[in-house]
Order: sequence, then structure tokens, then C-alpha cells
Amino acid sequence: AATAIHQHLRYNPLRDSWVLVSAHRMKRPWAGQVEKPPEEHIPRFDPRNPLCPGNTRANGEINPNYDSTFVFENDFPALQPDAPDPGSDQHPLFQSKAARGVCKVMCFHPWSDITLPFMKTPEVVKVIDKWAELVEDLGSTYPWVQIFENKGAVMGCSNPHPHCQVWASSFLPNEPALSDRCQRDYHQKHGEPLLLQYAKQEAEKKERVVVQSSHWLAVVPYWATWPYQTLLLPRRHVLRINDLTAEEREDLAAIMKRLLTKYDNLFEVSFPYSMGWHGAPTGPHLKEDNSHWQLHAHYYPPLLRSATVKKFMVGYEMLAQEQRDLTPEQAAEKLRNLPEEHYKSREEQEGAGKERMK
Repeated sequence: AATAIHQHLRYNPLRDSWVLVSAHRMKRPWAGQVEKPPEEHIPRFDPRNPLCPGNTRANGEINPNYDSTFVFENDFPALQPDAPDPGSDQHPLFQSKAARGVCKVMCFHPWSDITLPFMKTPEVVKVIDKWAELVEDLGSTYPWVQIFENKGAVMGCSNPHPHCQVWASSFLPNEPALSDRCQRDYHQKHGEPLLLQYAKQEAEKKERVVVQSSHWLAVVPYWATWPYQTLLLPRRHVLRINDLTAEEREDLAAIMKRLLTKYDNLFEVSFPYSMGWHGAPTGPHLKEDNSHWQLHAHYYPPLLRSATVKKFMVGYEMLAQEQRDLTPEQAAEKLRNLPEEHYKSREEQEGAGKERMK
């Protein structure tokens, strides 16, 4: 129990790195802003929003009048399929390599004023099915397909319309390459996938579990860096998102809605985060043995103490190593104890009740 109050280091087996946990620091006074930010009123349809159905995007293309998900090529891609090769005549201190790929944007829903926790379960299943289809399709040639969602202005998201991005690259990026190495090493030493064993252990211990279902488990990982970071894990050994059964997809939609509702309820604000899926590499790696891999999603939310106080990764984190104040167990307990009914639907019901009493 010493880990609850005294500072200590925790090992992150997915990144082969350590995080400093300093629980006693949550007691320090905070001089930052703490008031609740005004809820932005987002129109359901905005004729100027390039992500809305029927609107014109930056490149002059017109969106179809889509009624569920909608995927298109990013108008400002970070990766293009035909970039030239920088050549091989290089000094070891000045190395470069070819980088090719495609960047797609995917809208979750035709309405701008909705987020995943408010979407109906079948609508979220359509999002998951589309993710799986993109991994299947782009992964047939590209070694890595990164699905990620930046939600909220604080995470640099410039458009409130519910959407994510999918970038496929001709190289294995740093984070997945590190995760690949760590999972491979663990599998060689212990004979089973790291995250499969981890999910079993967490389901037994229960202290870091936030939400769970028959097929999925969401935990604040033992080695979490961000205050309310979560790791979403399948209970079965699954390599990639396109390997999920219809039942697992349905269950995933439900658990995502539960997790994201709790996130919103924490500070009664549309909770910002960056999230993304990691699964076994694709393209040329499809022919290799990837049994050390386990599909998982990371949620990295920046908020620390309130809707307006975020954690900054600065100073010690940038120059020495990751550090956190709230223990992962405290964060998990807080999230676990939150209601699964969204605070907005509660407010709406209370509002309707007051109307009736008039």
C-alpha cells in the first residue's frame, strides 16, 4: 500500500520505459483557472463546415448527403503515395528514408452536434465496421494503418464535427515499432501475449478496471502517464480490428459509449482526448507470425483537475521522464464510480420535469 502515498517508479512494458508516480503532489495548491467553460452551442448543420453532408470542401469537392459514416482523402495530407526517394548516399548522422502513404478522414455521423457517447449503438457499430474495412483495405499493402481521433480544441481539433483520421504509411512508425519489440520480447520470455496476460490480471485485481463486458475491458493502465488515460482490451486473443466478430464489435460499441459517457461525466464537459488503435502490423507483415500482438486502443485525455485545468507534458517529462500526480488506482476509482447515464440526459430530464411542474 506504500504505492498509494509515496512516490515510486512504475514500468511500462509496452514502451520499455518508466513513469514517476508522485501521489502526494495532488495536495499542492493550484492557481490555474478552475471555472467551468461555457458549453459551445454547435449547430447540427453548418453550411460553412467542410465535414457536413452536401457541403464543399477545400479542394472544391462536394460531400455526398451521407447518412452514416463518410470517408474521404484528407485535403491536406501528411503522407502522399508518390513521394520521391531521398537517395541512399548518407552519413550515419544524417539519415533519411522514403515516406509514402495515404491520409483519410472519416466522419462518424452526419450531425455536427453529436459525439460518440450520444450515438446509438448500431451507429457506433457502423464506425467500427468502417475502421475494420479501412484496415483490411489499406493494410493489404501498407505496413501500418493508424486510426486516431483527436477530440476537442484542447487536443488541437479544429472541427467539432464527429470524425477521426486514418493514416496508412510505407513504414512502421516509432510507437508501433516499440510496442512490437516489447510485445515480441514478452512473448518469447513468457510464451503468451503480454496484453492478454495483462487483461487477465487486471480483471482479477479489479482496482484499475473502469468498465468491463463479456468481450472487453477498459482499465487505467498500471503505467498510465496521463491522469485519466485508459487502455481498451479485448479478452480474446485478437491481432487486428478486422478480426473482431460481429458480437465483439457490438460489445465494443457499447463499451465505448459507456467509457466515453463516464469521461464526459467526470467534469461535466465534452471530454477531450486523443485516442487510437494499435494492432499487428499489416502489408508485408501479414505473412509473418504476429502472435505476440494483441489489439488494443489507447485513450489519452489531457484534463487533470477540472474542465479547465489540463496536464502539461513539460519540463521534467520532456527532459527526464514521464511523471504523474494522481495514482492510476485513484483515477480508475473515480471513473468507475461515475454514473453511466450522461449528465446531459439527466439535465434534460430534470428540465422536462421542471416544465411539467409549472
